[in-house]
Amino acid sequence: MARKRTTQKTLALHMGAVAREARQSAGLTQRDVAERVGIVTEVYGRLERGELLPRLPTFLRVCRALGLDANALLGFSSSQPPAWLVPTTAAAEEPAAIRRLLRAVRPLNPRQLTALTQVASTMLPDPSAPASRDEEA
Repeated sequence: MARKRTTQKTLALHMGAVAREARQSAGLTQRDVAERVGIVTEVYGRLERGELLPRLPTFLRVCRALGLDANALLGFSSSQPPAWLVPTTAAAEEPAAIRRLLRAVRPLNPRQLTALTQVASTMLPDPSAPASRDEEA
């Protein structure tokens, strides 16, 4: 779920930056584009800031209003995959056991997470304690 939110946020930021650049290149204001799209200026401003992703009909109207190809707004205009589609290196390099653990933990409520954190912290070695014979071997 967190990866999905990260992907959506990255896409929203990319889309907003491309839309802003196209709007400015065309010499339009946010109000001009919002009127052409049929949305309020504040909503269009949120789109440019990467705070929301439009629904498909609105997305297509934004493309038309700015004279953009949908692929360009989504980041598919180059030979490289768009940044929002590429998994982060940290997530891709995690061991499978860690990924499984994270999947199991994500649905827990805050109280359960607190309890699990306390259990996990008791399993960690105390850095100030001398190493035991088991740890030395």
